[in-house]
Amino acid sequence: MMEHTLITIGRQFGSGGHEVGNRLAERLDIPLYDHNLLRMAARELGVSDEDVAKVDETMLGRFLSGYVAGNGEYTAFMSGEEAGRPLSDRLFEAQSELIRRLAQRGPGIFVGRCADYVLGDYSNVINTFIYAYKDDRLNRIMDIYKLTEKQAADKIKKTDRERKLYYEARTGREWGGIESNSMLFNTSLLGIDGVTDALEAIYRKWESRG
Repeated sequence: MMEHTLITIGRQFGSGGHEVGNRLAERLDIPLYDHNLLRMAARELGVSDEDVAKVDETMLGRFLSGYVAGNGEYTAFMSGEEAGRPLSDRLFEAQSELIRRLAQRGPGIFVGRCADYVLGDYSNVINTFIYAYKDDRLNRIMDIYKLTEKQAADKIKKTDRERKLYYEARTGREWGGIESNSMLFNTSLLGIDGVTDALEAIYRKWESRG
């Protein structure tokens, strides 16, 4: 039986969810898993860093769905019926297996990657979704990426749409829906530090049970 606690973080683009994950990992001194999961999974399948750099959770299906493994450099990593499957499916399955293995190893924070769904059979998981008001998200993205307001709005709309499509296609659940998450946090109301404080307190309470 797994006794340590895990946290999953889904988030709207520009809400500061990833920053919450970073701060929380530092405070709790536990690992943070995010884009590195995709790179780790890709290496297990023999996909180059150059190709992985072109994809993330928002682009994965679109970029690779038509790329059937069994051509070029990927042939050596597929055999039998696996050779006819889209590489997007292979990467998702490898990534999911990594998440489960890391969850067994010890406490950690998983940002995105459908981790709440992948860890659905685990009891000690705090599933969260972080969002914010539109104006705050716009200002944050404008500041981080040095974009105009229209550019930031377009980037937010595009990224959220792709995250939603990716999550819902893989899980059959509503992205950001309450049925998939233990709790939802609004960084516009609580601030980045406020959400981090709340999750730290919840994590420590869970760890002290029993």
